[in-house]
Amino acid sequence: MKYNIIRANGYGAGHPWYYVLGGPILKPRQIIKRIKENGYQGYMADDIKIADKKPEPQRSEALRAIKGNVIRSYRRDLSCYRKLACELRRYQQEHALAIDSPVCESIHTNISLKHNHLYNDFAHLVLLDELLSHQPDLFDF
Repeated sequence: MKYNIIRANGYGAGHPWYYVLGGPILKPRQIIKRIKENGYQGYMADDIKIADKKPEPQRSEALRAIKGNVIRSYRRDLSCYRKLACELRRYQQEHALAIDSPVCESIHTNISLKHNHLYNDFAHLVLLDELLSHQPDLFDF
């Protein structure tokens, strides 16, 4: 597995100190790109793969149900991530002079956690889309 993640002084975007040390706020498409580069499938990958092994039509129904839940989670997480990104930008502007003595505040922890939620949401959606795009063999008994 290859890890090509933007880092700020050794920290990835999923760690609070990444933001404390000035790491850029990643756009959703940058997060998706990293997931695809790394081949990460998310913490629900095993559950998704179990659903994929079910016979049709239960397989499609199970995968679509999981996808519906993940999409709802993704929408909540994306909305919150955007709010936190705005809050972090305001914080950075207000505390620009304190760069020589960085402090990890709750905003840094909050956005790193929300990044991780989005990272998993996107990983699940990528895996689900891949599995749902495969048509099962019509003659598979």
